[in-house]
Amino acid sequence: MWTARTKNDLVIEVWEKLDCENIGANEIEAIEEAVRGQYGEQAVDSPMQIARLLADEGADLRHSEIMELYIARASNRPYEAAFRNVLDISGLKSALTSLRNLESLRTKYKNDGDKEGVRLAREVALTAKQQAAETAERIRVDAITRQINAEIAEWFRVWLQTPEIFESWVDLRQRSQDFIDKFGQEKQDQ
Repeated sequence: MWTARTKNDLVIEVWEKLDCENIGANEIEAIEEAVRGQYGEQAVDSPMQIARLLADEGADLRHSEIMELYIARASNRPYEAAFRNVLDISGLKSALTSLRNLESLRTKYKNDGDKEGVRLAREVALTAKQQAAETAERIRVDAITRQINAEIAEWFRVWLQTPEIFESWVDLRQRSQDFIDKFGQEKQDQ
């Protein structure tokens, strides 16, 4: 039905097929439906992102309608509260707390059969792992901060691969001589 090869091209193609000069809530929803049908739910951008793309293509926007749609969607995010402030990788103790909180969420969502919740928990963990790994590689960061972030990235890597055994693994890791040499004995219970 659609000839577009990319998601953005599809957005523009649907807009052109709608044959309207200005864009509001109804047009955004029609575009979202086409993107959802072609690429799946995860590919659907926010109303604001779609509007921005179309504005760049010359569309006039009915801003108030688009803003109302955006606000309605923002208030209907079932996972927002659960994931708000769940992540803190500023140190070993806070990273471990974050991982334990993510594991609680992942377990709850898994037990509830909530694949989207499980996916979001993994997505948050992947983001944290990437941030820690990037900090660990920065030359301008002091050596201890690089070392801590490398350790945190490793923790997230292990959790992402085998969340069920992470707690046992991290306990053994904190008791290891390598960990004690790097971070000291007092950090074991963090």
